[in-house]
Amino acid sequence: MEQPRGRARAAERAPGQPRQGSARGAGEARGGVSGEARGEVRREVRGDARGEHTHNGPRATRLVRHSVRGQILDALRAALVSGELAPGEVYSGPVLGARFGVSATPVREAMQQLVLEGAVEVVPNRGFRVTERAESDLCDLAEVRALIEVPVMLRLARTVSPERWCALRPSAQATTAAAARGDRAAYAEADLAFHGAVLGLSGNRQLVSVAADLHRRSQWPLLGAPASRRADLVADAAEHLALLEALIAQDLQVVESLVREHFTSAH
Repeated sequence: MEQPRGRARAAERAPGQPRQGSARGAGEARGGVSGEARGEVRREVRGDARGEHTHNGPRATRLVRHSVRGQILDALRAALVSGELAPGEVYSGPVLGARFGVSATPVREAMQQLVLEGAVEVVPNRGFRVTERAESDLCDLAEVRALIEVPVMLRLARTVSPERWCALRPSAQATTAAAARGDRAAYAEADLAFHGAVLGLSGNRQLVSVAADLHRRSQWPLLGAPASRRADLVADAAEHLALLEALIAQDLQVVESLVREHFTSAH
């Protein structure tokens, strides 16, 4: 008989081993992870969140009561930005699942999303290879982003009130704080959030979605490229505050110049 939901417990298992007692698919323990379809995890990954990092994937992460797939996707994106998942390397779902303390199923689901985004590619019977990209790929992305965002920024500069721009200062300051720590993964998310907040004032959700996809693609490191230095992140973050000041002042020339330079310096 199925246990009452409030008293159910997750079946104990060793990291990376399949869960027992569920007919609804790998990754679901009876009464523990209440089903990936429901998207909740009711346990924490054992081990220190600062666990050992190996070539098999990013360090262990604590996962608590949120969508398993969503948390794994966020962790994989952070690992891509930080270089923990290296361009050209192949990673298997079971190995990464063991690192996160979950089954391979949510890892593979998250990886499939990254396939759609162009971050990784499927290697049959082996796993997923992190995409190798050239400098020209980033230049192409910068060009497309400028074609989309510059006209929108100029329109917003003419129509949005200074008070609404001032309300975005905390978002810009979040990028500054992450840059000061030298935290590339946190900076990438804060950077994405700031640009999304700016474009969100257009009221065009499709624009925000497309721009966010291009933005994420521009954040992945190149093969053999050195990691972004803290000084580079700090300089990039400073451009956000400068852009806000130009938008408040409705200085269209400075807005256009800053946006174009920002896209170029970002890669």
